[in-house]
Amino acid sequence: MRLLAIAFVIVLTSIAAKAQNAAAPTSAPASVPTIVFVNQDTLLANYNYFKAVQTKMQALSQKAQSEIQTKGQAFQKEVADYQKSANALRPAQKAATEKKLAKEQQTLQDLQQNTAKQLQEIEAGENTTLYNKIADYLKTYTKTKGYKIVLTYSKSNPSMLYGDDSLDITKEVVAGLNDEYAKAGGK
Repeated sequence: MRLLAIAFVIVLTSIAAKAQNAAAPTSAPASVPTIVFVNQDTLLANYNYFKAVQTKMQALSQKAQSEIQTKGQAFQKEVADYQKSANALRPAQKAATEKKLAKEQQTLQDLQQNTAKQLQEIEAGENTTLYNKIADYLKTYTKTKGYKIVLTYSKSNPSMLYGDDSLDITKEVVAGLNDEYAKAGGK
């Protein structure tokens, strides 16, 4: 009888344990991923600050090209005029004109090089500002979301070959960056 009572207690304990397990939720609470990624191509295509910088750089480049082209055409005209009248000039006049044209050609080449260098410096500065804006935003954003690492993905420079779509935070980041840009008055 005593064995039957012990067996009965064991069966009841086992049934109670199964009932508790059945009542407990079977799925663990969803955890926040610590590593996420941003699609760099999508970010740049949709970030209004980057679009404004691109427009600014294109305008500066076109203006510089136009200026250089205008000065180049004026130089070419001057060379053509010299070539037409070269036979009528005295040797001293020829030498002086050729020296002047050589100096103007060098000035034009210097202008092209300096303009290209200035555009590269402006672009590098804008890229630094762009990086800082994104990095500063992500520092705040990741703290609120609990992320530890944000990777980038780009088809043109694929250091990351694959990322599950559930880890892609590009849309949220673009929306947040554009919101900050709009609040700053487009600056």
